[in-house]
Amino acid sequence: MSVAYKPEGYTSVSPYLVVQGAAATIEFLKSAFDATELRRYPDAEGRLMHAEVRIADSVVMLADSAPAWPALSAHVHVYVPDVDATYRRALQAGAEAVQEPVKKQDEDKRGGVKDAGGTTWWISTRVG
Repeated sequence: MSVAYKPEGYTSVSPYLVVQGAAATIEFLKSAFDATELRRYPDAEGRLMHAEVRIADSVVMLADSAPAWPALSAHVHVYVPDVDATYRRALQAGAEAVQEPVKKQDEDKRGGVKDAGGTTWWISTRVG
């Protein structure tokens, strides 16, 4: 029996975020996007060396920054069933507003928030 090249239920591409406050980022993702925590590997001091959450059909991997791995800002795009409701939940969970949801020239209504760890989350719903 051969071993699958990736875990069952994982997509082939996953964002990997290196942030300050990975545990807080996980809590934000749970509140804003109904993320489910999959794995958490802390070191002896409690820093997260690696963690994973699932948002809908996608896995986001993350870790606390370290001297050899500094925190980096990132932008992540997430499709959700209701962009307005998710945007409000993200703000209630402590995110900073980047752009209120608006329909522009493409088929999506999109808004943006920035979490405390420095990641900007672009939230969209296809509206036609």
